Amino acid sequence: MLVLLGTGVVANVALAKNKGLGGGFLMVTIGWAFAVYAGVIVAYNSGAHLNPAVTLGLVTSGATEFGSGVPVNFLSVLTYIAGQFLGAFIGAVFCWLAYKQHFDAEPNSANKLGVFSTGPAIRSYGWNLTTEIIGTFVLVFVVLAFGGGRQGENGGLAALGALPVALLVLVIGTSLGGPTGYAINPARDLGPRIAHFVLPIKGKGTSDWAYSWVPVIGPVIGGALAGWASLFLLPILT
Repeated sequence: MLVLLGTGVVANVALAKNKGLGGGFLMVTIGWAFAVYAGVIVAYNSGAHLNPAVTLGLVTSGATEFGSGVPVNFLSVLTYIAGQFLGAFIGAVFCWLAYKQHFDAEPNSANKLGVFSTGPAIRSYGWNLTTEIIGTFVLVFVVLAFGGGRQGENGGLAALGALPVALLVLVIGTSLGGPTGYAINPARDLGPRIAHFVLPIKGKGTSDWAYSWVPVIGPVIGGALAGWASLFLLPILT
């Protein structure tokens, strides 16, 4: 749901002959924010784990369980992350199906790739990585603060209510999203990028694998750092 709606708003803005064509970056950030809202709502049973960076942030914060009483261990972390990547891939496929004719009509291969994955405004891998680390740190640190420290022990993201998380994603996008398109979620970028690679998209061009590591490694580092920082900087509510 997250990736279907999030990539959908980009497709609406970027692809030829759409009613939303040229809607701009603000429309994209609003669309992604409420895609997160919808994703959190429907994923309540897992604690709304939509993002491996958030899951890893909970682990490094010392959480002992995820939402719905799921214990934090190697198997549960692996299962959650695998599900996040699979869900992102499937969401991207459904977006392509919804906009199939517009993908065919769009002459610019970069616009097609931009529906699926992020890319830098100025390509500089070190600085792009820094942006993704900072953006994801903000996301995970504030999510942990929403939940009173070890957020996973208070019922998962879903226990926070979806709207605060959506507004957090909105402000990260408008404030820090310009340099890289703010992946802040390894699954959100890599899952759809793989979909772009395997789908029979007319004139799709390259999937830009040279950049693909940045929106994966950056959020992983940022999420883990936020979890560690929460141990010292956030009070634990009991």
